[in-house]
Amino acid sequence: MSVRIIPGGEYVPALEAARRAFHSNYYAMYSSILGGIVTDGVLMQVPLDDHLVHRGDGVFDTFKCVNGAAYNLDAHLTRLMQSAAGIGLSWKPGVDEIRHLTLETLRVAGKAECSGRVMLSRGPGGFGVNPYESEQAGLYIVVYKLGKPFMNQHPEGARVMRSRVAAKPGDWATIKNCNYLPNVFMKREAVDSGVDFVLGYDEEGHLTEGATENAGIVTKRGVLVFPELKNILAGTTMLRVMALASELRGAIKGVEVRGITEAEVEDAAELLIVGTTLNVVAGCVYGGKLIGDGRPGPVYRVLQEALETDMLHNAALRTEF
Repeated sequence: MSVRIIPGGEYVPALEAARRAFHSNYYAMYSSILGGIVTDGVLMQVPLDDHLVHRGDGVFDTFKCVNGAAYNLDAHLTRLMQSAAGIGLSWKPGVDEIRHLTLETLRVAGKAECSGRVMLSRGPGGFGVNPYESEQAGLYIVVYKLGKPFMNQHPEGARVMRSRVAAKPGDWATIKNCNYLPNVFMKREAVDSGVDFVLGYDEEGHLTEGATENAGIVTKRGVLVFPELKNILAGTTMLRVMALASELRGAIKGVEVRGITEAEVEDAAELLIVGTTLNVVAGCVYGGKLIGDGRPGPVYRVLQEALETDMLHNAALRTEF
């Protein structure tokens, strides 16, 4: 059977036909390879020989925009640059240019509610593993449809279980790189098992994180506890939730960072899962057993309310565009 040869003039129409269903979810993309911004989803492409594509050699960070402002943007860009340094990748113009280009892409997209993803790649150069094949890093900034917070769709709370996927070693866990195969395995495990999230544990038996989210517990004494940062990604939402919790009184009796065993998770008053798109999630079933009384608890409610207020009204963390 012969294979169709697609000439240049038919390339874009062919892509249009193949990707039409996804176009409405993608609002704008900046590409350093193109040197500008495109708004047609079919044109949002990355070169095949960019090491980001065939080696996962790059880093990224994702933020959300709420009511016309990027929330906690500088924390995300700071983490992006830390991750880049962790794999020996740099963007010579610096983080200020990335910030400027991000805001320009958001303005072009023109959406008050959206997600933004900044990807810094090794760049085009070849199909080997040698990073020096790539003469210049690539920068891609995509603005796309914002997902709904989990609890808006599942007010009864989340079903959670222990993951069988090995936790990433410390150095890899703390870098938000584009090689996400272990995370993919974790998400597939959750879907195949009929739960909403799976959580990992390190070799010492301590809680790490989920596929794309952080997790912590509320003890029966009312103390909010999250894992140490040595084997997990320093989640921007997790850190913000901890800061907000330290300012609250009542349901929250304290905030700690330490190792958390699975026995402590099972015995917790509340299990909390947090992330950029998720906000705060109440994990109400773990391994088939109820957490607490099996319903979203008071600490979940107060932290979710505090985070929503922070996103909408904290001028110091809202970057308007």
